[in-house]
Amino acid sequence: MNRKLIRQDTPMFNWTATQRNVAFASFTSWTLDAFDFFILVFVLSDLAQYFNTSVSDVSVAIMLTLAVRPIGALIFGRLAEKYGRRPILMLNIVMFSLFELLSAWSPNFTAFLAFRVIYGVAMGGIWGVASSLAMETIPDRSRGLMSGIFQAGYPCGYLLASIIFGLFFESVGWRGMFLIGALPILLLPFIYFKVPESPVWLAARERKESTALLPIIRQHWKICIYMVLLMACFNFFSHGTQDLYPTFLKVQHQFDPHTVSIIAISYNIAAMLGGITFGALSERIGRKKAIILASFLALPVLPLWAFSSGSWMIGIGAFLMQFMVQGAWGVVPTYLTELVPANARAVLPGFVYQLGNLIASVNATLQSRIAEAHGGNYGLGMAIVAGTVAVLICVFVAFGRETRGIEISGAVAREQR
Repeated sequence: MNRKLIRQDTPMFNWTATQRNVAFASFTSWTLDAFDFFILVFVLSDLAQYFNTSVSDVSVAIMLTLAVRPIGALIFGRLAEKYGRRPILMLNIVMFSLFELLSAWSPNFTAFLAFRVIYGVAMGGIWGVASSLAMETIPDRSRGLMSGIFQAGYPCGYLLASIIFGLFFESVGWRGMFLIGALPILLLPFIYFKVPESPVWLAARERKESTALLPIIRQHWKICIYMVLLMACFNFFSHGTQDLYPTFLKVQHQFDPHTVSIIAISYNIAAMLGGITFGALSERIGRKKAIILASFLALPVLPLWAFSSGSWMIGIGAFLMQFMVQGAWGVVPTYLTELVPANARAVLPGFVYQLGNLIASVNATLQSRIAEAHGGNYGLGMAIVAGTVAVLICVFVAFGRETRGIEISGAVAREQR
């Protein structure tokens, strides 16, 4: 691996039009993918009523979607290493849009679960492919900022789902929400005409580098295990504070859809701000310190977030919690990219991320079971999970390796000259 320190005088915002297009396409792909996923969390109770089952049973759809995402990360990541980031990103978007559309026409609960499983496979490829395309194209000194921007696409997708739910749910119902979820396919023309292939991938193809995954995993098995465990904690952190929160607001606090939507919009704006803030901060204080700081600051927010009453207090708690949760997440795309070898950036970060998702896929069912065992107290279930993994993230990252200053794109530019 050619890893050298980045020159400190490299301009941070001197992006070309092409680099801006790549950043926009990568961010938007992840945003729309998250939008499609979070449509489900807003209609869990409605699906339970329609299919005549419980919320915890319907939450199995979330578990299955998350559980199969490593399969998608492996399939689409390997394809991206072989055929390029750009065409596989487009294929990915087509697939997850199609199965989101099919979810709307589910004739029964079994068919719905089947469609969500296949959707989960398609969803699993987006993060690794889109993040590698972005990180390999933008200037090295901008990676921390781009990491925060890219990861902010996740709460941005949640924000879009919140707005669409608040505006249209009462008129279109749960099926209409999934129909709206097919709109990401409209991003394809922009990617086709405006987004070029990753220069790092093109340079690797010229050098005919091997992209075999198993030798890389065997050589770097310790860091792979570390990343999987870390991503399991991170996914419990995010899904543990997001997936059942609309249900917590609707069922435990009896808020109407408009209030739920306003609170969700508020905490997703906070999540976007947190991701960008801590992502950019990681360029100054380092990746490890930025992650630990954000995760640790989530702990004192727990009581306000999970156990307060009234829409204003709960809204403030949710705002602060998601600022910290997604603040920690804002460093993840660049941290994982910098940890892995150059010839595995499309497959390995996404694969370990989705393996972490697989471990955390039990979150919604676990939290709903805890809630049902304690008289419908969703706040308790969410607080137990969120507090535990916040501490674990601090511990894992403290023992990890600092990666700020590793060069990716500049080395390729010198090799091409």
